[in-house]
Amino acid sequence: MPKNVIITGASRGIGYELAQLFAKAGHQVLTLSRNIKPISDLNIENLKAIPFDLGEVPSYDKVTRYINNNWNGRVDILVNNAGNLINKPFERLSFQDFENVYRVNVFGVAELTRVCIPFLKDGSHVVTVSSMGGIQGSMKFPGLAAYSSSKGAVITLNEVLAEEYKESGVAFNVLAIGAVQTEMLEEAFPGYQAPLSAEEMAAYMYDFALTGNQFYNGKTLQVSSSTP
Repeated sequence: MPKNVIITGASRGIGYELAQLFAKAGHQVLTLSRNIKPISDLNIENLKAIPFDLGEVPSYDKVTRYINNNWNGRVDILVNNAGNLINKPFERLSFQDFENVYRVNVFGVAELTRVCIPFLKDGSHVVTVSSMGGIQGSMKFPGLAAYSSSKGAVITLNEVLAEEYKESGVAFNVLAIGAVQTEMLEEAFPGYQAPLSAEEMAAYMYDFALTGNQFYNGKTLQVSSSTP
């Protein structure tokens, strides 16, 4: 049965590949990105792109209207995939840098999930993309104080939401992913070669978004092919 799927950060990388997987499998997909051209250029009928900035509160009304007008008020899968990464020595990180990272990686995740709550029914699945850097006790990298701490914050947020809505039948899970060869990674760490491609990670996330809620709720799965 086709699902109604929302994916953030779909203009490139994992989100771009994931949106195509869902759409080509016959699901109804709404992508939210500041740059909608890459998705729009695919010209797939059941793949809709809306220009959207997670940091602008008025933008969220667009989501509510779309769900009510096109999906009869139901969201089956929400993938909080958008991310902002700044690689900079801690003493050079400004208040604005931290705010910019948290606005996308934490506040945007919280607000979009909150907006979607009335439309999430029994059997719906909220998947939030975190990072191995957000896992307590994992190996940390200099320069990622804002990014890694924000990814730790959404892990705790997910645990709270799973408990708060445990009677609703909606599952909330996090995928803490390791290094994946994406444009964002290349921008932050030029020349670094990750062990997984965006296409490979998207394929895993596609299956997890569809079936993971049968097995997990309030959990953080570490999706990394390297140690630590």
